[in-house]
Amino acid sequence: MSEKIQEATSSKGKLEVEEAEHHEHKDEISPELEALLHTDPGTGLTSAEAAERLATFGPNQLAEVKRNPFLKFLSYFTGAIAYLIEVACIISAVVEDWLDFGIILALLLVNACIGFIEESKAESALDALRQTLALKTRCWRDGHLVELDVATLVPGDVIVLRLGDIVPADGRLLGIGATGEATEGDLLIDQSALTGESLPVSKNKGKTVYSSSIVKQGQQMAVVTKTGGDTFIGRAANLISITTEEGHFQKIINRIGNFLILITVVLVVIILAYQLVHFHGDENGKGDFLTVLRKILVLTVAAIPVGLPTVMSVTMAVGAKQLAAKKVIVKRLTAVEEMASVSVLCSDKTGTLTLNELTFDEPYLTNGFSSDDILLYSYLAAEAGANDPIEFAVRTAAEEQLDILKNRTHKHEVPGYKVTSFLPFNPSTKLTQATITKLDTNSTFKVAKGAPQVIIRLVGGDDDAVRAVNALAKRGLRALGVARTVEGNMSQWELIGMISLIDPPRPDSAETIRLCNKMGVSVKMITGDQLIIAKEVAHRLGMQRVMLDAGHLVDSDKSEDEITEHCVRADGFAQVIPEHKYRVVELLQKRGLLVGMTGDGVNDAPALKKANVGIAVHGCTDAARSAADIVLLAPGLSTIVDGLRTSRAIFQRMRSYALYRITSTVHFLMFFFVVVMAFDWSLPAHLLILICILNDLATLVIAVDNAQISEFPDKWRIGQLITMSIILGLCLTALSFAHFFTFWKYFGYEPLDDKAPYDDRKLESIMYLHISSAPHFVIFSTRLTGYFWENLPSPIFAIVIIGTQIVALLMVVFGGLTPKVPFGQAIVVLLISFIYFIILDVIKVHIFRFWSFELTANLVPTTNRRHKLANRKANKFQQERVWNSIDQVRKIAVMTAVVSSFQEKHAEHATEEVK
Repeated sequence: MSEKIQEATSSKGKLEVEEAEHHEHKDEISPELEALLHTDPGTGLTSAEAAERLATFGPNQLAEVKRNPFLKFLSYFTGAIAYLIEVACIISAVVEDWLDFGIILALLLVNACIGFIEESKAESALDALRQTLALKTRCWRDGHLVELDVATLVPGDVIVLRLGDIVPADGRLLGIGATGEATEGDLLIDQSALTGESLPVSKNKGKTVYSSSIVKQGQQMAVVTKTGGDTFIGRAANLISITTEEGHFQKIINRIGNFLILITVVLVVIILAYQLVHFHGDENGKGDFLTVLRKILVLTVAAIPVGLPTVMSVTMAVGAKQLAAKKVIVKRLTAVEEMASVSVLCSDKTGTLTLNELTFDEPYLTNGFSSDDILLYSYLAAEAGANDPIEFAVRTAAEEQLDILKNRTHKHEVPGYKVTSFLPFNPSTKLTQATITKLDTNSTFKVAKGAPQVIIRLVGGDDDAVRAVNALAKRGLRALGVARTVEGNMSQWELIGMISLIDPPRPDSAETIRLCNKMGVSVKMITGDQLIIAKEVAHRLGMQRVMLDAGHLVDSDKSEDEITEHCVRADGFAQVIPEHKYRVVELLQKRGLLVGMTGDGVNDAPALKKANVGIAVHGCTDAARSAADIVLLAPGLSTIVDGLRTSRAIFQRMRSYALYRITSTVHFLMFFFVVVMAFDWSLPAHLLILICILNDLATLVIAVDNAQISEFPDKWRIGQLITMSIILGLCLTALSFAHFFTFWKYFGYEPLDDKAPYDDRKLESIMYLHISSAPHFVIFSTRLTGYFWENLPSPIFAIVIIGTQIVALLMVVFGGLTPKVPFGQAIVVLLISFIYFIILDVIKVHIFRFWSFELTANLVPTTNRRHKLANRKANKFQQERVWNSIDQVRKIAVMTAVVSSFQEKHAEHATEEVK
């Protein structure tokens, strides 16, 4: 008996509930602006004062920045390859080669139209931000409470905020009601779309409310502190408007284009100069400038990859259509390629990783009550229809889990119980209270629900409950106490327990993060919510809990390299504002990482715009949707994994085509440079153009080819790509010379010009068939880094590629566009081309096996590569030291165990001898 008394006494002590501190962004106001904010709340500004300040600060709206659609369309004609194609187009017009002119111009227009049409679907992020602002507001002017357009608000205006209002500008609460009366309690503000906080925030006198947040409870007046672009949301809009960097894909295309331009221009200029000098004064006009220009134009058109941008665009467009079937809408076409290279995925928490709705979690229970009991009693003490997220969460959980509340005739009644009186929530008492009659026994009792410290005091104190509440608070869970009166005594209360509420993770978030990590994509949580909440959600998602607060991003005592290292190593940041999210993405990008960003709120929009791939989730705000490159239509994040897989397949197809096309260009230029310089011989213009058009059109089907999806984020590795292209191009050039001299010396097919008899120019047919087929078959090899048979091409891809060369075979066998050659010779040329690609495939595999980043860094030792290689070696050395230390510890442990065992055996033996 005495033990029970001691136990009861121990639970009634003097412990107090620890109030969780809310960390809020501090709004800086200059002394000059502060002087304008001391307006009399009873009269407000005069019209003259308001007009003067409107002229100084401008209207309360976001600056509109729109790009001219025509200039946007013209931007698709820029870039290294585009410029070279345009020069070729101009030259073809000068020499009056209208066939080439038409083909080149058509390819330019097709490529520009694909990009323009796909990307014109995106809405302006600034327009969406503007639409989130309230349109009208109540404001004191000239001593009267009037309704004004929000655009006319100025700093110093006194506005009235009530339940349901959208806050029209940043303001400071005055702690008084609309007519100057004192107000009870705080304003409950939902600013989740702005700051990412999952719970509504209570704000009292002197606190700042932000434009576009929503009043959920209460009424107060506020003085406007900032308007337009100076507001919290305005700064976010400014970050979006200044983010206009060149995309990753465009950089890659330009680097490939610069290489191709360099070798094309150098070789063509050499040919031009040589031909002009060598044939100067020739009787047949071979040395005429326009004649030579026409000849090199044909070589240039055939050499430059006029189809490269078009094939890339079509491949990405097909991928975008595949993603759309999975409810992933691609707004910016190049985001499909960039997503394959994303190695870090930054994610907002509230509404993205979580549901953005308070949910009933595991409760703390006492006095033998069950989870169903606390739900029932809290439901009885809940105010029906109250616009409060906590009350809504309680009612929803009870209606979903309690059988007694299912299939009711009247939704506002609880079967078997009758509420005889109800006291709604009062800010001064911080609880709701209901008097209940149990109908089957006709007994009456009271139920109270409210702040934990209030309910604990009501029951006379309970240290165990205080510890439970403090433990929940340390995990970021919101606690709510529930108590009832004991049977037969309406003045004595007993504690039922503590409800715990949290914004829970989405059902698929943990699995999505696991799969992303498996695919080599590191996931970082970046949230405006409190640090303790971020750590709890991270724990539930299976993430590491290395969460840092936003102070680490703006620490003046640390260098930018140190802050960047924090960003790389941390699993996330909490208590951030839009500028912080933007900075995290920016720092990671400066480290050379491709960054994806997911989010749903206005606060995420700048980071979504800044990221290489911005992903707006289902149910996002208009601002987030417009700033993003990809929009998820299905709830949850699982479709991101589908997007990663699809984008990596698309990347492999594009890389395959790029390697094939650069190889073809290198081969073409090397071979024709030599034969033009040495023998003044080339294929006729129509055959060169035919190779260019037919082969590139056939290669469009690469968009539906089978692709080997990589396990880790893809990289272009331009140096490796170009080196491989040069090696394969040299091998193809060797085969071309073998054909050229074999058919010339052994079969008598001399390299004749276009003035020779038509049937004597059979070398044109042989070389046309070879140059059409040999590089084209190489695409079967460039599809993979391994052997081509490890992942066979799709049937339609193989049929189209082989079919194109069969058409070329029939052309040279039956003649027409080119002189006829014997079928046997033609089929041998085609078979040699096919077999040769298998030989090149073996060479390719061995080069890829031999290739390493260390080799690249030693061959082309740029500063960045040397630094990166040194870091890799240092990390490897450090890892080896760690593993060596572990091995030493293991050896010592084994030796210790052996010695200990030997000593025990020796002791046992000695004991036996003594006995």
